Amino acid sequence: MTSTTSRPLLKIAGLSSGYGRVGVLNAIDLEVDEREIVVILGPNGAGKTTLLNSISGVARATAGSIEFEGRDIVGSRPEQVVRMGLAHCPEGRQIFQRLTVEENLVAAHIGRGGKSFEVLRNDVFELFPILKERRNGMASRMSGGQQQMLAIGRALMAEPKLLMLDEPSLGLAPKIIQQIFRIILDLSTSGISILLVEQNVQLALECGDYAYLLNTGRVRLHGPAQELAEHSAISDHYLGGATEETIHV
Repeated sequence: MTSTTSRPLLKIAGLSSGYGRVGVLNAIDLEVDEREIVVILGPNGAGKTTLLNSISGVARATAGSIEFEGRDIVGSRPEQVVRMGLAHCPEGRQIFQRLTVEENLVAAHIGRGGKSFEVLRNDVFELFPILKERRNGMASRMSGGQQQMLAIGRALMAEPKLLMLDEPSLGLAPKIIQQIFRIILDLSTSGISILLVEQNVQLALECGDYAYLLNTGRVRLHGPAQELAEHSAISDHYLGGATEETIHV
């Protein structure tokens, strides 16, 4: 929400969604502008992953709209969403463990834009030099941090305008987490918008431009990231008790 003069890249209005008959999200409003890092915070079970799954077409929306570049994408299949320029790097990495680094990148290339596979692969290798070194190695033999880099690299092979990252720091050493977050900032600077679900609250708010706090499937707090970092409701929600109405900082 850094721009007030242009249309948001992603605009969600009144979104309710879930899995089958199980509702998870209720009346979610959210926006992401171009070149913006928007952070989604919340305790376990708040609906953060379901929000990303709803945008990417994995979870079913039961009400509301999801507009990407002004087009309502509710009802689109995941592969259609990717081709529109919206890539999802899910929790748990979900790379192909039995394929090499290079084969993982080949599998992720969809030829959406004007760049060839070779150019996109080389862009990924420039961003993550370790992947170039391990290009012919099996993904299953890489460290957790290297696998996370590969997962992000796979998502970038789709030439996204918006990249959704679900818990990219999960299970990683502090040094690798810092490296991943530097890459996230670099991607934003290069023109890719980021929607980031993250458990490391302090680091996420330092990195982000705008933030939303979810709890029990609703947005409970939202505002500029640096202002949310100083808000007492953050600790209240993470301790599990706060259920007040939505607060706009």
